[in-house]
Amino acid sequence: MKGLYKYLRNYRIECFLAPFFKLLEAVFELTVPLVIASLIDTGLANEDEGHVVKMVLILVAFAFVGFGFAATAQFFAAKAAVGFATELRHALFSHIMRLSFKETDRQGSSTLITRMTSDVNQTQAAVNLFLRLFLRSPIIVFGALIMAFTVDVKAAIIFAVVIPLLFVIVFALLFMTIPRFKKVQSALDKLLGLTRENLTGVRVIRAFGLEDREIANFEEETGKHRHLQEIAGKVSALMNPATYIVINTALIILLYFGALRVESNELTAGEVVALVNYMSQILVELLKLANTFISITKGLACANRISAVMEIPEGMEIQVVSAEDNTSAKPDITESPVSETKGNAEKSRPAVRFSHVYMKYNEGGEDALEDIDFESSYGTITGIIGGTGSGKTSIVNLIPRFYDAEKGTVYVAGRDVKKYDIAALRDMVGSVMQKAVLFKGTVRDNLKWGNDEATDEELRSAMDLAQITGIELDREVEQEGRNFSGGQKQRLSIARTLVGKPPILILDDSSSALDYATDAALRKALRTLSWKPAIFIVSQRASTVQHADQILVLDDGKLVGKGTHEELIKACDVYKEIYASTEQG
Repeated sequence: MKGLYKYLRNYRIECFLAPFFKLLEAVFELTVPLVIASLIDTGLANEDEGHVVKMVLILVAFAFVGFGFAATAQFFAAKAAVGFATELRHALFSHIMRLSFKETDRQGSSTLITRMTSDVNQTQAAVNLFLRLFLRSPIIVFGALIMAFTVDVKAAIIFAVVIPLLFVIVFALLFMTIPRFKKVQSALDKLLGLTRENLTGVRVIRAFGLEDREIANFEEETGKHRHLQEIAGKVSALMNPATYIVINTALIILLYFGALRVESNELTAGEVVALVNYMSQILVELLKLANTFISITKGLACANRISAVMEIPEGMEIQVVSAEDNTSAKPDITESPVSETKGNAEKSRPAVRFSHVYMKYNEGGEDALEDIDFESSYGTITGIIGGTGSGKTSIVNLIPRFYDAEKGTVYVAGRDVKKYDIAALRDMVGSVMQKAVLFKGTVRDNLKWGNDEATDEELRSAMDLAQITGIELDREVEQEGRNFSGGQKQRLSIARTLVGKPPILILDDSSSALDYATDAALRKALRTLSWKPAIFIVSQRASTVQHADQILVLDDGKLVGKGTHEELIKACDVYKEIYASTEQG
């Protein structure tokens, strides 16, 4: 939580002015009962109309001044809270975008989305309430106690007994409520995860006719979330009746003994009214304070959850750790300041070389890749084929360092990838992911991700190479490219990568939605690329890779075959099975 205070640094003045104006409002509020007492005892008792009018005008003035102070305090509190939340959300989004794939996988998309939305909003509300009420309410409570002693010492003893009792009730209920609200937030994470999963896989759900089952699952999770909220709500709902019982009991006692003392001329009617007003103020402010504490504790729980994400080491940072400091959190992927651009990559060196590489996704888990050893040159095509889960994508993810090898070394242009500046390395490697993703905007906007300075001619040339016809550069792209077919999205993703002319080009099963003729035309076009990149084609179809200069055959994370199509047909049983099933079956 401490790390989040820095996002309030630009709002120091607002953080001071908001409680300051609330304190001024509190001072006026504490003075009101004394004015009413004077109105009753002096104005009404003596039938002094002038004094009554004077006191009424003072009360009206207090109301307007108090409202002005309250509105001003609210303005500064809101400005500080909204500004804090905006800077925090920007910083959190920037941090998440820099996390390694391994950390993103570990945290889960639903968790990160909840931190960005619900948790930040709860923290914003807590900051707002803290600035407005956290100081005001205690001052009203203890100020009312002090003012009660100035009115009458004996009657104020009732206040001295009631206030500690109320604090005990309030804080006991708070300590019972806080852990329950934490469970509510955790349940919200699960509910969001289920919702996201269903929306992402809605086509699959409909294809298998499982809508009713998923609706039942959602209702079950919603029921659990509702149940946790009801428990937390029931506990917090005890706050009002418990405090009202104490306060009303105190009021009955105060009115009873106050009436007796008025009869004996020890107190005036105005003083009794003032004491009752102070007791009512204490009740209202304690309830406000209790609700403030609940909101603040919710906000603190959310802030701690945000801090936990912010404390995850970024996967793209230079970090020097001493040998003794082995307890500090380390990023999954650290970078070297050594940089290289795609323009000065030496073509004489192998474009990519894997030297006995092992890789796993989770600590303590099984190896996803075992003893992978091969090299690929510029101007050649390397096909990677294997069954589902054999490790094809894992290999190509190691080249741009989306993940790091556990053992062995991955070389790009003759240098260990860990010695590269991350941005420079990924500028040399163009990746077309398994899932084609387009962003809202135009086709031109999406293609320029590959190169901001590309001309329209260069964009159209890349589209021609990717076998795209009949699509204008100014055509609108909806979110996630919903207005394009699967094949169009894949070819636009390929064109986007070709615009950048990377020395290393990775096509990770990026032609799965293309028909055989378009796929063949695309592979033929890749042979004609002027900058002669090293191309990696990942596929489950033998026809897509059979004309590659070398083919890597994977089975359960192991490299079981390496060679040309003709060589593998003769010597590799796994390749022969894949070829028979995909081309002849």
